[in-house]
Amino acid sequence: MKIDKNKLDRLYNKYNKREYVHPDPLEFLYNYNDIKDREIVGLVASVLAYGRVAQILKSVSYVLDIMGSSPSLFLREASFKSLNIFFDGFKHRFATGAELASMLMGAKNVIGQYGSLYECFVAGLKKEDKTILPAMTLFVRKIVTVGNKSPGHLMPLPERGSGCKRMNLFLRWMVRKDDVDPGGWDEVPSSKLIIPLDTHMHRICQSLGLTRRKQANMRTALEATDAFKKIIPEDPVRYDFALTRLGIRDDTDLAGFLNDGHS
Repeated sequence: MKIDKNKLDRLYNKYNKREYVHPDPLEFLYNYNDIKDREIVGLVASVLAYGRVAQILKSVSYVLDIMGSSPSLFLREASFKSLNIFFDGFKHRFATGAELASMLMGAKNVIGQYGSLYECFVAGLKKEDKTILPAMTLFVRKIVTVGNKSPGHLMPLPERGSGCKRMNLFLRWMVRKDDVDPGGWDEVPSSKLIIPLDTHMHRICQSLGLTRRKQANMRTALEATDAFKKIIPEDPVRYDFALTRLGIRDDTDLAGFLNDGHS
């Protein structure tokens, strides 16, 4: 089955605009010009990006209000004890304040070791890697293992087979730069990114014939990404935002696009 690139480009040109971002946790990143603040905001917004969108926005707002105008300064001055106090009572579906504090402590320690989350990620990226999966695995492991306690499901380890939708979403935000994705991690090639695969995107990829796999795991995410690479090798996640507007927004026609999405 051949996917119609022109149709994907029309969808991208129509919906890949900031006016279509809300409600999406990505919108929080636009408030931070300093990349060292934005990468922390992106990490927080992405790990909480599951469940009802209204609750996601509420939870991310709550965390960022506590962190203040400079999340990087907040983390630099925070201790594990103070993080647990700040986020005591926080709850986002299955995530607790203790798990959030642990993740933030892991991020703080990584920043202390490397200078930024970006420098930590780049340190694990090799030129011969076909995707960012090896670097992402090391990056997540660093944050998880240097935290004082486990951040639980907030940061699943890629080697366990998870599709890591939220981490791939974070990396899309930080690496790509266009009208929607703010970018900033300039040394990470967009060509190595992996599709952020949730059940919604999985269904779209199946309908477009990009994968026949039944589970939305990492193997499926890589298969769908390879299919997009045949369309646009330099930027396989280019259409992710536009495609995920279908079915999310009331003014889109998911069925119409899927029925006419290939030739």
